[in-house]
Amino acid sequence: MNHVLLTAAILAAGLTASAQRPDATLRFNEPAAHYQEALPLGNGKIGALVTGHPVRDRIMLNEISVWSGGVQDADNDTAYRILPRIRESLLAGKNKEAQQLLQQYFICKGQGSGHGSGANVPFGAFQTLGDLTLQWKDTTSPWTGYLRTLNLENAVARAVWQRNGSTYTQETIISIPDNILAIRIRSSRKGGISFTAALSRKEHATVRANNGLLEMTGQLPNGDQPGLKFAGVLQIKTTGGKQTTGDGVITVDNADECLLLFSAATDYNMNDYTQRLEDPLPRVLQTVKRLSGRTYAQLYASQQNGYQPLFNRSRFRLSATAPGTDTASTPGRLARYYAGEPDPQLPVLYYNFGRYLLIGSSRPGNLPANLQGLWAPEYQTPWNGDYHININLQMNYWLAPITGLQDLSEPLHHYIRNLVTPGSRTAKAYYNAPGWVAHVITNPWGFTSPGEGADWGSTLTGGAWLCEHLWEHFRFTRDTAFLREYYPVLKGSAEFLKAILIEEPEHGWLVTAPSNSPEHSFIMPDGTRASTALGPTIDMQICRELFGACIEAARILDADAEWSRELAAVRGRLAPNRIGENGDLNEWLHDWKDGEPKHRHVSHAYGLHPYDEITPWSTPELSAAIRETLRQRGDDGTGWSLAWKINFWARLGDGDHALTLIHKLLRPVPPQNPRGGGSYPNLFCAHPPFQIDGNFGGTAGIAEMLLQSHGDTSVIRLLPALPGDAGWQKGTVKGLHARGAFVVDMNWDKGKITQAAILSQKGGVCRVLLPAGKSVAGGKGAVVAKPANETRIVEFETVKGAKYTIQ
Repeated sequence: MNHVLLTAAILAAGLTASAQRPDATLRFNEPAAHYQEALPLGNGKIGALVTGHPVRDRIMLNEISVWSGGVQDADNDTAYRILPRIRESLLAGKNKEAQQLLQQYFICKGQGSGHGSGANVPFGAFQTLGDLTLQWKDTTSPWTGYLRTLNLENAVARAVWQRNGSTYTQETIISIPDNILAIRIRSSRKGGISFTAALSRKEHATVRANNGLLEMTGQLPNGDQPGLKFAGVLQIKTTGGKQTTGDGVITVDNADECLLLFSAATDYNMNDYTQRLEDPLPRVLQTVKRLSGRTYAQLYASQQNGYQPLFNRSRFRLSATAPGTDTASTPGRLARYYAGEPDPQLPVLYYNFGRYLLIGSSRPGNLPANLQGLWAPEYQTPWNGDYHININLQMNYWLAPITGLQDLSEPLHHYIRNLVTPGSRTAKAYYNAPGWVAHVITNPWGFTSPGEGADWGSTLTGGAWLCEHLWEHFRFTRDTAFLREYYPVLKGSAEFLKAILIEEPEHGWLVTAPSNSPEHSFIMPDGTRASTALGPTIDMQICRELFGACIEAARILDADAEWSRELAAVRGRLAPNRIGENGDLNEWLHDWKDGEPKHRHVSHAYGLHPYDEITPWSTPELSAAIRETLRQRGDDGTGWSLAWKINFWARLGDGDHALTLIHKLLRPVPPQNPRGGGSYPNLFCAHPPFQIDGNFGGTAGIAEMLLQSHGDTSVIRLLPALPGDAGWQKGTVKGLHARGAFVVDMNWDKGKITQAAILSQKGGVCRVLLPAGKSVAGGKGAVVAKPANETRIVEFETVKGAKYTIQ
């Protein structure tokens, strides 16, 4: 086919060869050979990775609750008896001895996570649902003119190619309202579509043809016991040609157009994970039957109604462009950007992609996004695809409140509450303490025990860190009904921490014991290398944050006045942040050497981000210490580590350094030989392997560069960490959210705000760092704050629903 006809065919398919938005389109010039090149689609329940191959198209399927394993009793019920001995060893400076006792008595019963390979043990693993494959009949003729795109503005994956004079267009969507995956295949030649469709799973599944449908059903293992049941159903509707079903496949011959519908479910019970729902197959059949009478246009309209209002809540745009980025492939753009060529739209694309992924992997009423969101082709996912709560699950949701997706945090909030009951048992078993605790790893089955390794599994503030998301949700929304509902969860976590604090002998500070700084070790003056310690800095920061949140929540709700006063007294005795002799922030109670000077975790910087007790304007000495800490740790790291560092440097107001980390996060990583952190060709974050937390953390970091509102008084700061790079000097952003229930839109030019608008969602006092020469006007034009010659903080009372302009 000549170029003119090819262009016409692509235009007819709804695509253009040269005018795709470089800030909202992933583009490939060949089919995906690895899943890290495939196009991800999702609705928070069903996920798909589409390879778009013209010979054998593999669509990797997921359902967010497809987990092996099940509920287990992993607590060592007598562990608390050894707790005094462990603490005695720590107080005596015998950290290695304490760690040995931990490993002997203070780990979980059984196999734990299976050392990260828990698919066939009770802990379980998030697993692929299986594959949908389309085997095309004409496999000998070559294809040409191939183009594969993912449009983030409408959540549509398309593949277009030519073969034997025909243009083929394959378009795939997953609908939020309808819970259906739909694939429309068209040919420019009548009768040009012939393929065989199959559902498959390598284990624990049966596929059968039934009444023209394909049904895949199965049951995953729970150790050596039966576990969760799942079901998936495929229907194909054709225009022209004929369709036959048999031997577990559906064959289409000489059709003009095809519409494939797929849905899936499990018997996982979101309301009570200890019980199971009824057989999922009838529910899935009902969904497919209900939608089988709809046209693709109707399904598409429903899908757009579910997706676009979420995606369009926030849009970030930079005015600068670079030649060729609207026609270049995404892998090509990554390579050129990393080589130093300008592409200001690539970070914008990454921001949009992160929000797209959260919309696709987290929906109310379902489980939260896991280590891989919900996109996994494996039966044994890396680290079980589980919920690591020493940063990873938390990082998944950093972007939600600030980028207008706070309602998508509901799965996380619900999940946290589900940890309270098992966490209460764990608190009793190991610490003989009230309240609830969760350690480092957890799953949909309520696992809250320590892990199977004392060097990493005994971190005891994972659940308390999760509670930060409950408090932050309130800070962003001022939703007192939400706070009242979740206050008992916050209080229970605080009660646990309050009960397990002990007094360290040197200063009389209160510290956690035993614990560790996530996944890191230290070297004591006598050369002892260990991980178990008293009061690591992150624990103390989390305690201060959680206790402070509970005290403020009790005041707002007019509850627990006496308990609140007791908590305030305890909070005042917590071990403080301390600066070491090298000018960095101590990671442990003592100024010990790092076991790994370039370690990927920078946990003691928690007080800078996500907590806000350390800020450049309120604690300059501690901020300088964290800056030195970050310098010592270096700018390299795994994908999620690079993402966290973007947030650190943004909070320090250093946009240039944050952009350096963005550049590193966008380092191209080849799927066939992944080494070092960066991004795969489809922009999935490379730990490696793939972990989605880097995508979410990177998006949050970009948002922090554009807007901040943390600190004791929640002052709104516009462009607090805008890089000096020329490509960032002119742009717009809308729909960023600030603490206090404010929504901010702004425009800037030459690195300076030209105009901004602040919408007050709940009323109340607004504080904003007003740029020099700018004024604030109310909804009816009344001047709220007059211009001044210098940047200053202005404070004004707002009316619910009113908008205030800065110009």
